[in-house]
Formats: sequence, C-alpha cells, structure tokens
Amino acid sequence: MVKVLKVDPVKPDPKIISTAARAIKEGFIIVYPTETVYGLGTNALHPKSVLKIFRIKERPLNKALPIAVSGPKMAEKLAFVTEEARKLVREFWPGPLTIILKKKSSVPIEVTGGGENVGLRAPGHAIPLSIMKITGLPLIATSANKHNQPNPETVDEALAQIGEVDLVLDAGKVKGVPSTVIDLTKRPPVIIRDGPIPRTRIEKILKPI
Repeated sequence: MVKVLKVDPVKPDPKIISTAARAIKEGFIIVYPTETVYGLGTNALHPKSVLKIFRIKERPLNKALPIAVSGPKMAEKLAFVTEEARKLVREFWPGPLTIILKKKSSVPIEVTGGGENVGLRAPGHAIPLSIMKITGLPLIATSANKHNQPNPETVDEALAQIGEVDLVLDAGKVKGVPSTVIDLTKRPPVIIRDGPIPRTRIEKILKPI
C-alpha cells in the first residue's frame, strides 16, 4: 500500500516535510509536486536509488536524469556553473528552467547516463525546496511517469503509471507543463525543450541561442 500524505503546496506541514526528508536520506523513492509536473525523486547522490528511478520509469540507462537543487550554492557543488548560467539563475530560479552544464565528480555517472553533462533546476515550489533545505541533498527531478508517457498533473495520474513507491506527497493538481531546457555546453547555447519560459525571455539575457 502506497503511503500518500496530503500537503499544502504553499505552507507545507513541517512534520510531513520531515517525513519526506527522512525518506530521501534513506534512499527511498518519493513522488512530489513541483510547479510544472509531479516528480519522481530520490537522493541524487545515491547511485543505487538513482537506478531504482530508471527501473520504475522503464527509462533507458543512457538517458540522463535531471536534478533539482535548492539554489545556486547547491548547483555550484554539482556542476561547473558558467557566467551565462549565473545570469539565467538570477533571472529564472527558482522556476521552470533546467540548465545543462558540465558535471562535477560529485554527480554519480548513473545520473547522467554515462555522460559528462547534468541538467539542474531549482523548482519554484515550497515542497521540494523545503525537503532539500532539511536534507542538504539534491533530488532527482524527473517526471513521475513511464518513459515517453504523458506527464502527470495529479498524484492519481502518476500512480497509475509508476505503481508503488515509498512515499507520495499530494498537493493537488499542478500545471503539467515541463520546464524549459537550455544546453549551455553547446556553442551557441541551444534550447532543447520549449516550456513555460519562452525563448524571447531567454534571448533578452543570452544571445545568440
């Protein structure tokens, strides 16, 4: 039986956040809300837990998983953050922008599918930010669905696809639109997925893309 906890998306109960934080520290798998879609998460620095995410999603092991961070300081521990990235972070984080950068050795190779790059974003949602604040750990931030299947806007939609996990945080319906993704390892930078933050806003900060 999946443990589902109802939680306020704006002012989450500290006891529920503590429960989720303990689960993450122990390498368990949780479903949690973001401002985009419901995410499937675990400790991003724990390789065995990361591999569980791949199995649950039926995702190819060479397809990198994105990571949620609490903010710029955590990002600096995981990737080589460029000045271009810092400009985007100042404008759009926390929010629905994933930035692909060269990873540091602190990021397990399992997360990046054997590659040297990692996608990072600070979600604009109190629940994952609160969990990361307590744990000091980054979260896997992939959508809570099977690989290439519809993005979940509700807990029911997520569980219908992925089945049982260790803990589910239900904060009601979310927007269901995945983050914009920009790859800063390419020259010029490339937007590889359109999302809530349009190209026109990014082009005001970075040109050309």
